Amino acid sequence: MPIPQREAEAKATQPLLARVRRATRAVRHRNFRLFLSGQFLSLIGTWVQTLAQSWLVYRLSHSPVMLGLVGFAGQMPYLLLSPIAGVAADRMNRRNLILLAQILAMVQALLLAALTLTGVVQVWHVFFLAMTLGIVGVFDMTGRQSFLVEMVGKEDLMNAIALNSTVYNSGRILGPAVAGVLVAVIGEGWCFVVNAASFLGIIIGLLMMRVPPVAQRMESTSHWEHFREGWHYVRNHAPSRTLLLLLGLTSVMNYPFLVLMPVFADNILHGGPKALGLLMSSTGVGAILGAIYMATRTGVRGLSRTITISTITYSVALVLFAFSRNLHLSMLWLVPVGFGLMVSVAGTNTSLQAIVPDALRGRVLGFYGMMFVGMAPIGSLLAGWLGGLIGADFTVAGGAVVCIAGALVFNRKRIVVRAALRQVMEQQAEGFPVPVPVTNEDGQ
Repeated sequence: MPIPQREAEAKATQPLLARVRRATRAVRHRNFRLFLSGQFLSLIGTWVQTLAQSWLVYRLSHSPVMLGLVGFAGQMPYLLLSPIAGVAADRMNRRNLILLAQILAMVQALLLAALTLTGVVQVWHVFFLAMTLGIVGVFDMTGRQSFLVEMVGKEDLMNAIALNSTVYNSGRILGPAVAGVLVAVIGEGWCFVVNAASFLGIIIGLLMMRVPPVAQRMESTSHWEHFREGWHYVRNHAPSRTLLLLLGLTSVMNYPFLVLMPVFADNILHGGPKALGLLMSSTGVGAILGAIYMATRTGVRGLSRTITISTITYSVALVLFAFSRNLHLSMLWLVPVGFGLMVSVAGTNTSLQAIVPDALRGRVLGFYGMMFVGMAPIGSLLAGWLGGLIGADFTVAGGAVVCIAGALVFNRKRIVVRAALRQVMEQQAEGFPVPVPVTNEDGQ
């Protein structure tokens, strides 16, 4: 090949390499690389256990109601305990908090495996162990979210959140596929063993991290006062409150479409389990694309507008999906649904972490977890009731319309969010810490 041609090809690849480096810039931090690699293995194992647990409950009870109750038991702790987990994340060493949560989750998987492999397992065992894992998961999620900034700093925080979301959704696509094979080949009990082993990756990664010592986290203040301080901040800080209210609304009104997905796959699209897998995969593909988009963004400029647009976009796509009667068209509409959901949630997470003070980060993210995950069980119960009353299609479409209205209200109030993010950009440009005052409803 002539030298000029090779030089031209090399120059052509430089912009692509630059974009790749920009989209993966958070992995230059050693601690984040260790965290991300262990997280991927752990997520695969978690999805293996989730599917195996559902199959085990159904095999033991042959009751869809019990499936719902076990799922409810695993989710309710997020609603009740997320603010308390936020207090723990602000008072404790966050790496140690995550490490303890991972060890306890591994013990839970081993207990479930032992009960299943010895043949003594009953549904009530699974119910209480699912609740236990939910309690552990609350502290794990809040600790992980608040620990990200310690691994990468605020400059690469958005990219770290996006890459973490990419890994999560990759696990969501690969995990059920791996689980389907393992359940059929080795059975539920050994699937729980596989999940227990998958925690070793992230546990070893956490132990290998070099984390600088952190300042003592207000141990002289009581836990109750610490909680009240976080609640007072969220209630009176207009930007945080506005972001959390929109997130809570979408968790209740839009996220339950996942609960009703079997109804769409079987009763509406008449495709059975195969259609269910295709629909869920389409949502996952859209979510990965959304995470990649967020990874390519730099800075927080325009983030509040992005949250508004993405929320409206995926809500409109949900309305179109709800009334589609063609499998391939339904799969097509679910791609922007997954994309918009990912962009909206990641944008909210990034905005909150950018504007809150470091001392309050864990507590604010505790309320984030309560709104994002904790409100989902309420939405699931509401969706199940409405789905039986007016049908799955009208339930999903109605929730999406409510979220469109909520996004429009958010758009009117996002001036306070935009002002807080602009302050962050100005302070970062000047190289000073970012003070974030408590503001009233008008952002004054």
